[in-house]
Amino acid sequence: MPTYEYRCQACEHQFELFQSITAPPERRCPRCGRLKLRRLIGPGAAILFKGSGFYKTDYRSPSYKKAADADKAGGNDADSTGSNTAKKETPAKK
Repeated sequence: MPTYEYRCQACEHQFELFQSITAPPERRCPRCGRLKLRRLIGPGAAILFKGSGFYKTDYRSPSYKKAADADKAGGNDADSTGSNTAKKETPAKK
């Protein structure tokens, strides 16, 4: 839900209001009570995904995705330090 900016034409009270896109614009000023409230035209904003369900890596560049796919296809088992992450087997004791 977006945040809209409003200004009263009677008392010049200006504030922001968090409301649904489909909600009708407010008309009554919360400070003076007159029906002179107008929604201001803002600069616009991009959609910003926040929260635990979104990850920074969800929207990587195509070149990054291509390099990641190449690493997967190559069967590279080394971690970022270059050491092998597979466990070495030790002989069983008798």
